[in-house]
Amino acid sequence: MRLEPGGDYDGLTLRGERLEGQVADEARFLDCTFEDCVLDDADLSHARLVDTTWTGVRAATLGLAGAAWQDGALTDCRLGAVQAYGARWTRVVVTGGKVDYLNLRDSTLEELRFVGAVIDELDLARVRARHVVFEDCRVRRLDVTGATLTGADLRGIRDLQRLDGVAGLAGATISTEQLVELAPALAAHVGLTVG
Repeated sequence: MRLEPGGDYDGLTLRGERLEGQVADEARFLDCTFEDCVLDDADLSHARLVDTTWTGVRAATLGLAGAAWQDGALTDCRLGAVQAYGARWTRVVVTGGKVDYLNLRDSTLEELRFVGAVIDELDLARVRARHVVFEDCRVRRLDVTGATLTGADLRGIRDLQRLDGVAGLAGATISTEQLVELAPALAAHVGLTVG
């Protein structure tokens, strides 16, 4: 299968396809399914994905910059570096799987849900997010510098080792345990000396 820039794909089902290095920027995917496909170095920048699901997709690097993903799901995917900055994701569910680096910087996120996912680095700097929820997820590094998090629920994040941009947490819900863990960063942010 060969994906094309600006292509129009409706009801496409791909199983076990090797799509390494393919360029499908500004393509449109409607009601499409990707199962156990390899997307190493694929470029889907500014693509539009509607009612599209990925299951078991693998990619060392993946370009989704500026992509609009609506009513989709990523299930048990193994992704390396995902460049999805400036994207718009609406009602997308990420279940299971692992992502080394997910760059959603400068994106607009609505009703995005992470369930049982492992993310080494999650870049949410300057995002505009409404109702982003984490359930039983491991996120080692989180950057919320300049973020606007409205109704975000971060209580399901565990194993957080580094947080950048603590002021960007305004509007989010965290657990009591997370508050204790974040106390040093919060104290430093407001200029408190604890001794």
